[in-house]
Amino acid sequence: MKEYSNKEQLSFDDILLVPRHSDIESRRDVMLNATIGRGTKRSIGMKIPLIAAPMDTVCEWEMAAAMRNAGGLGILHRYMPIDQQVEQVKLARDAGGTVGGSVGAVGQFAEDAAKLVYAGAELILIDIANGHSDYAIKAVKKLRQSFGRDVHIMAGNVSTAEGYTRLADAGADSIRVGIGGGSACTTRIVSGHGVPTLASIIDIRSKYEYGDGPDIIADGGIRNSGDAAKALAAGANALMVGRILAGTDESPGEVVDGRKVFRGMASREAQEAGRGTVSGVEGVSTTVEHVGSVNNIINDFSAGLRSALSYTGVDNLIDFYDESMYNRVSSNSLNETKPHAKE
Repeated sequence: MKEYSNKEQLSFDDILLVPRHSDIESRRDVMLNATIGRGTKRSIGMKIPLIAAPMDTVCEWEMAAAMRNAGGLGILHRYMPIDQQVEQVKLARDAGGTVGGSVGAVGQFAEDAAKLVYAGAELILIDIANGHSDYAIKAVKKLRQSFGRDVHIMAGNVSTAEGYTRLADAGADSIRVGIGGGSACTTRIVSGHGVPTLASIIDIRSKYEYGDGPDIIADGGIRNSGDAAKALAAGANALMVGRILAGTDESPGEVVDGRKVFRGMASREAQEAGRGTVSGVEGVSTTVEHVGSVNNIINDFSAGLRSALSYTGVDNLIDFYDESMYNRVSSNSLNETKPHAKE
C-alpha cells in the first residue's frame, strides 16, 4: 500500500479560524453572494452559497423552490421516475425559478438529462458516489457534448485533486468534493475509503487557485455554519447540505411525533424505495426533529456566515478566502469550543 500524502489530513474539528482586525461596522454589511458555473450561458447566482442535497428526504420541488426564493439552490433527487422529476422541475420553476435536476451515469442518463433541460432545469448533476470512476468522466463528456455551454454540469463526488482534475478536463462546471463525510453515510466504515472534506478542499486549492477550474461544492461533514465557514475559507465556492434541511416543513415526508425521516441515498431504505433493489449499503436511515420553515434555518445559517466573515474583517466571500487564517487545535479544544456552562 502506497502513501498518498504524508501531510496530516485535517477535518473541520481540527482547525479554528483566527479572528483578525475588522472594520466591519455591522454584519448587515457582509454579502454572501456567490456564482457557480462561471463560463456557462446560464451561470447561477446565489445570495447565500447553500445548496439542498439531492436526497429523497431533503429535496423535492417544495424545497427547491423555497431554497431559490431564499437565495440558495435546490437539486432534485433522482430516486423517482424521470417523468416525475420532469414534473417537479416544472413545479419548482413556477414557484421559485432556477432549479437543478439529477441523473446517474449509466443507461439512458443522457436522454433523461435532455428531458430535464427541456422542462427548464438549468443545472444537471451527475449524481454518483464515486466521481473518480471512468463512467463518471465519460458521462460528463457526453453531456457536455450534448448541451455545449448552455447547461451547467455538476459532477462528483471526488476527494482528491487528481479526481477533480479529471472531471474538470471532462468539462464539469462545478464538482462536489467530499466522500464519506455525510451524516447519514457509512462509506468510510464499510469501504475504509475517504478523505476529510476540509482536507480534500485544501488539496485541490493547493493546485487550483480560487477562480481557476470548476467551482468546488463542499459536500459532506458540514454540521453548522462554523463548518461551512471553514469550508468557504479553505476555498469552496458553495456548500451542499442535507441533514441541516431534512427536518424542515419543505423537505419530503410526513411529521410523525415531531420528527421526520432522514436517510442516506445509499441506505437500504432509500435504495428499496427508489430502485426496488439493494446493491450495497453505505448509508443509514434515521429521524430528525421537525424544525419548521426552511427560511428559519437559512436565516440562522446566513447570520452565522456573516459573523464568520466579520471576525476575519471582510465583507465578501472572495476576500474571506484571501484573508482567512487558521490554527490547528488539539482534541481538547473541542471541550472548550462547545457550550459548557453548568447550572
